[in-house]
Amino acid sequence: MRDILPNLESWMADGLTFAIGTVVGTWSSAPRQPGASMAVRTDGEVIGSVSGGCVEGAVYEECREAIASGEPRLVRYGVSDDDAFSVGLTCGGILDIFIQPADEERRTVIEQIAEAVRARRPICVATVVAGDRIGRHVLVTPDDVLGWLGDGRLTDAVVDHSRGLLARGASGTITLGSHGERRKDELSVFVESFAPPPRLIVFGAIDFASAVARIGKFLGHHVIVCDARPVFATATRFPEADEIIVDWPHRFLERAEVDRSTSLCVLTHDPKFDVPLLVAALQTPAAYIGAMGSRRTHEDRLRLLRDEGVSEESLARLRSPIGLDLGARTPEETAVSIAAELIATAWGGSGRALTDTATPIHAPAST
Repeated sequence: MRDILPNLESWMADGLTFAIGTVVGTWSSAPRQPGASMAVRTDGEVIGSVSGGCVEGAVYEECREAIASGEPRLVRYGVSDDDAFSVGLTCGGILDIFIQPADEERRTVIEQIAEAVRARRPICVATVVAGDRIGRHVLVTPDDVLGWLGDGRLTDAVVDHSRGLLARGASGTITLGSHGERRKDELSVFVESFAPPPRLIVFGAIDFASAVARIGKFLGHHVIVCDARPVFATATRFPEADEIIVDWPHRFLERAEVDRSTSLCVLTHDPKFDVPLLVAALQTPAAYIGAMGSRRTHEDRLRLLRDEGVSEESLARLRSPIGLDLGARTPEETAVSIAAELIATAWGGSGRALTDTATPIHAPAST
């Protein structure tokens, strides 16, 4: 739902009535992941997507019916259904979609989630999507709980599971009994996490950095550009960046917030900048550390880093030359190459052409 939050806020500000369909479960080669949402207004306007086009029409009608009835519902689309072909889901996947009218309680939830997202505070909403408490929800943060599911033990169990998912920035469905015990097919709760977007820190205010900042923002990252030269590190040159830092890269990195979802792209291409920066970077838990340069530059850089006492284990984390082998030439093509490596690293992709592989196209998310 994150991608349609601004639209939902606008609709609510205008007093419009709508319903939301959210993917809460997928099997096999489903086209969208849990949390993907589509909203429908009473006048027929639609935002978002739940299937990349496969079942949009059917979900549209379900949302219209939910607006009229005021009742939430869980619907399933897939090859096991008699009408699978009519709704277009011919790729072999199955989708569970929770349809919910935006009543006053749900509107309050949307407002609270939007506020937390703007403030970069982690939050998740746990909603009962199947069972006798359907539609009930709790908002969960690392330190607080808002709401109640009508049973103390159930609420406590859902909160515990929700915090586990939120800590990983993951969304998913849990199955519990009426008092919080795990029991098959009794009560399903969908937990949708809104963790802060991953950070992408780009070092070096060059033309390649501008392209990387653009594609990083397109992929949903919080983009930071850092360079020690104020004449180059400007908002005019990097309009897509969320933050522009004028400082020596290694000095900024020492105070920057870096976690396991952070990616570091070192495009400084100058030993006086990138060697002290990489010494600091390889001590962080960053998910991705890449450095631009030719193979000769890479070998020289490794020698200098070893002279600084960097271990072979740490050097093995360094992606250099940066990016996948796409034959890139221009800054924009190079940015695509770097983005492709970021995605492959995050999801465990091989970087090979899909036509040359036999593995599932949509690999399961790691937990």
